Formats: sequence, C-alpha cells, structure tokens
Amino acid sequence: MTGEFSRRSLLAGAGGLALAGCASVPAASGPFRADWDSLIAGYRTPDWFRDAKLGIWSHWGPQCVPEAGDWYGRQMYQQGNPVYDHHLATYGHPSEFGFIEFIGRWRADAWSPEALLDLYEEAGAKYIVSMANHHDNLDMFASAHQDWNTTRVGPGIDIVGTWERAVRARGLRFGVSNHGAHAWHWWQTAYGYDPEGPRAGVRYDATRLRRQDGVGTWWEGLDPQALYTGATMAPPDGIDSIAAMNAFHDANSGQWIETIPADNLGFAVNWALRQRDLVDRYRPDFVYFDNYGLPLEHHGLEATAHLYNASLNWRGELPVVTGKRLTVDQRRGVTESVERGFLTEIRDEPWQTCTCIGDWHYNRARFRDRSYLPAKAVIQRLADVVSKNGALLLSIPQRGDGSIDAEEQAILRDMAAWMAVNGEAIHGTRPWRVWGEGPTEIREGMHGEGAVGPFTAADVRFTTKGDLLYAIAMDWPEDGRPLQITSLGRRVTQGRAVQAVALLGAGGVDFEQTDDALIVALPEARPVAFAPVLRVRGLT
Repeated sequence: MTGEFSRRSLLAGAGGLALAGCASVPAASGPFRADWDSLIAGYRTPDWFRDAKLGIWSHWGPQCVPEAGDWYGRQMYQQGNPVYDHHLATYGHPSEFGFIEFIGRWRADAWSPEALLDLYEEAGAKYIVSMANHHDNLDMFASAHQDWNTTRVGPGIDIVGTWERAVRARGLRFGVSNHGAHAWHWWQTAYGYDPEGPRAGVRYDATRLRRQDGVGTWWEGLDPQALYTGATMAPPDGIDSIAAMNAFHDANSGQWIETIPADNLGFAVNWALRQRDLVDRYRPDFVYFDNYGLPLEHHGLEATAHLYNASLNWRGELPVVTGKRLTVDQRRGVTESVERGFLTEIRDEPWQTCTCIGDWHYNRARFRDRSYLPAKAVIQRLADVVSKNGALLLSIPQRGDGSIDAEEQAILRDMAAWMAVNGEAIHGTRPWRVWGEGPTEIREGMHGEGAVGPFTAADVRFTTKGDLLYAIAMDWPEDGRPLQITSLGRRVTQGRAVQAVALLGAGGVDFEQTDDALIVALPEARPVAFAPVLRVRGLT
C-alpha cells in the first residue's frame, strides 16, 4: 500500500470494532461507582493479599515462540533494531513473515501447569497470575469479543481457564494480567516499512492482510486487522533513514498512551467488553493492569468498579486491582504496582513490585549466558519489599512450548530451600516500626532493576508476626563474624530488652544486647545458603 494512509478507511476494516466510541460498560450493582472518589472511599486491601507476599506470574504468549526477548512483536518491524535483525536472518522479511505467523506456530505442547505449580508452591508463591493478553492483542482465554484467541488459534486451548482451575484446586489465589489497552498504538510499527535497503518502502504485513487473505490458511475466517488494530499512526511514505523512522515512531506510537484513541474509538469499547468477559468468566482475586493509573479513562474506572462490586457478590470480599504511577490518593483506591522498582520507606497502603528473573518474554540468551536473576537476589528483593508493606510478583519466563529451562528450575528450587526454613518471616507478616538498616543505597521508582546491591550482611530487613520480630540479614557475615544490628541496641529500643534470639533452621543462639547494637553469634553450620533470619522476642 502506498500513498497517504486514510485512517478512516483502515478503521472500517479493523475487526468490526464499529462500536459507539464513548459507550460505557456499566459496573455490576454494588457500593462502588466508576469514579476515583468512590474507589478511594470504599476500598480496603484484602487480608489475603497482605498475607500472601509472593506471587508468580505466567507472562507467556506467542512472543515467546522466537525466544528472543521482550516486545518482539513491535521491534521486529523496526529496521536497525536487533530484534528486526534477528527476525530477518531467522524468519525472513516482515512484509512476508509477520507476527501473525508466530501465533500459527505456537503449540504449547510442553506446558504442564501442575508440574509448574509444584515448583511455584514450594518456592513460596501464594498467588498465581496468568497473562490474559499482551500488547500483541491476542486473548489467551475463551474470549467472546476477540476472535483472535487461543481457543481458536495457536495452542487451541483456554490458557487462562486451565491455570484458573489448577490454581484454585490447590487453594491458591488466582489473578490475571491485562496489557491490551496499549495494543492500538503498540502495533503501529507493523504498518510501517524499511526506510533503507533493498526493500525500502515495502509495507509490512499488517498493511496488506485482510480476512479474504486467510482462505485456505490456518487463520481462515479471521480478520488480521482485528489483531493488528488498524493503522492510526502509520508512518507516511517518504521516510528514507532509520533514524528518521525511529524518530517518527518515538514521537507517535512509541508514547505510553493511556487515553482513549481518538481515531479508534471502537478499540476502547472492545477492550472494555473483553475485560468484562475475562473477569466474569474466571472471577479472579487479582487483576494487574499494565497502565499508569487505570486504562482508557472511564473504561478503566468502570472495569475496576465492576470487579469490586462483582467480587463482593461472588465471595463477599474485595479483590486486588493494580495500577502504576498512582497519586497518593489513588493508592487507597487501587493497589500500586512498581515495575522492577523499589521504595525507600514503609507504605501505609499495601503495594506490589513486579519483576522478572530475566526478560518478560522468554529469551534463550539468558539461559546460554546464565544471566538470570539468581535466587539469592530474588529473596533479598522479597525481604526488602515485604519489610515495606509490599508483595513481590515474580515472572518466571516460559518458553514458547510452555516449559521453563533447567536454570529457571534451579532458581525455583533454591528459593524453595530458603522458604522451607524461613517462610515464617515472610508469609502473614507485617512491617515493624522501621523497615531495616544498611549501607546499600535504595533509589525509588519504576524500572529500578539496577538501583540496589550488592546487599551485604550489614543490610537487614525487619518483619513482625504477633509478638515476634524477624531480622532478615541479606547475607552471611564474612569470616564467621557476629551479626550486629544497630536498630536493636538498647539506645534505639529505648531500653527494651531482647529476651531470646533464634536462628531459623538452627535454634537458639548466643547474643548480647548493648546500648549500640544486638550482637549475635552465628553457628558455623549454615541452615541456608544466603539471607539468614533471626527470630527475636521482646521488642514488638
């Protein structure tokens, strides 16, 4: 396709989304209205989430098929990007082999939910989250409002429903994540073209594919425009350099846009219908929105109010709904999720950080070069988060076939070994008067993957349960030295005396409480490989 793109004409073919642009999908009856004042006034975080502390996330979809990392679907259409280079060398030009072909190749034939849940439970997970869709716009459930879903294409199964049944059978809490509100701008690179080289100006597959092109193929009867969303920010003809094309994308579809798309109003209504369908089918305890605030203006508010009201009707309790970069007031209406980040202080309201041991989507290079986040770093992060009234949602990337690799299994087993000894210092706990102490700098905010560490034995985090105080040292002291915790000295505790100290997994230990510190002699035999935990009586 050449010449100026007509947004109106392409929207007409965008999967039949001819819905009233600002139409609402009203909330279920109940005390919550679709506005922030109502959410803030009526919401309270459920106790199950305050107790759970650790969830594991199945962040899995067709972008895991090429096993080449994050945002494959968008970046495979950006000439000069390493993902584009990989795609060109491995699969061919994206005008001929587009993302749609990965859906056709996705089989999930090595996926064993029960085996994975065995590992996740032993590692300490109390809630399990299934990704319901990503920015690639494929629904991984029996969707009534998106024909591009995994019961019709790809694996041919209801992935969310399979997870939900298996998780609930074990008495765990079940969640879903919805990333689809960004699909409409995320996919605009698929309507672009190479600005340089032998295929310069040749538009990619999203531009040309229509329902009739599927006759005789595995996607017969489906409209590719319902997957790719329609060209609302496609680059115009005439861009002749990679730098200029990148600048165009960065200034337009590369923005993280939370508003209703003015040139694709039906997309937002379709998103709302799909979200309603998702929660009504599977009745999740937890919904992760990959959005700043809530998605798509009033649609996100309606979706949240509906889930709150419906959950009260279903089981007499509120669920958890998350958003990112919330205002102080908004944190009382939904639960804040800090992506790959840290906080510097204890939050009054429970919160969550989500992170991954590698890339969000499976990247085989992480296995080859052993660059996963090790169990030690995961547990250290968990201790830091829990000490500040948070929970950790951890992604263990699955391969396209649904399995996890040997290195990931080893990380989970190492986490399980630590939890078997020290889980009581995590699950069901609450913050102490202070979160901890230590020299390691903590920088607050999103995408803080490299913001801390390495932690040492001088970094200690506190949690409480009843009359017990737990002190989690981030590492063992060097050379058999005693562990010294200044926050537990008599001067800081205002004269309160430590009555007893035990090392979890080893029993009572010798200690001395001076004015300046609690000094604990640790045994030579180590019950865990990292992050020893003291159980302290007398200070809560």
